[in-house]
Amino acid sequence: MQLLDLLISPAYAQQGAGPAGPSLITNFLPIIILLPLFYFMLIRPQMRRTRETREMLGKLAKGDEIVTSGGLAGRIVGIGEVYLTVEIAQGVEVKVQKSAVGSVLPKGTLKTL
Repeated sequence: MQLLDLLISPAYAQQGAGPAGPSLITNFLPIIILLPLFYFMLIRPQMRRTRETREMLGKLAKGDEIVTSGGLAGRIVGIGEVYLTVEIAQGVEVKVQKSAVGSVLPKGTLKTL
């Protein structure tokens, strides 16, 4: 009997169940909050910027003064389907992709540069 007591440890009663854990809603609350936050902080502003850029490129016309994403400033002298011909100095014309237009300048800005 003594040998058996040494090999087998005594069993004690377990504690009762504690308070219930957090509910399912509480577990998913951070994700539920982050989804609208991502939409309003990241996705929606990016969609707005894309729409504004598309509208700007659609409204380009001969004579508009532009700045390309590479930093060239000039006046549009020709418009193709994909490319623009931009006069960057008197008698110097370059072809650039429409998607390279960074911004449209107010008329007369090139004379002040």
